[in-house]
Amino acid sequence: MQNPFESGHIKNYVLLYASVVVIMILFFIASTLFNEVEIIEKKEFNTDIKENTPQDPEIKVQSEKPKFKLLDKAY
Repeated sequence: MQNPFESGHIKNYVLLYASVVVIMILFFIASTLFNEVEIIEKKEFNTDIKENTPQDPEIKVQSEKPKFKLLDKAY
């Protein structure tokens, strides 16, 4: 194996590293330029206190039948 410092190949390694760094910087700049930042409006809770209104008693009364019917025999 040859020493890259003696054979002059170190220049290729440095150029490769520099090109990778430049490409990363370009992608970072492109992502920050084209990234649209949305302005989020502040949400406020309704602080008005509502009075309790009586609800219809007919709605509260439900039938006593269960919603699902169980099997007569367990398997």
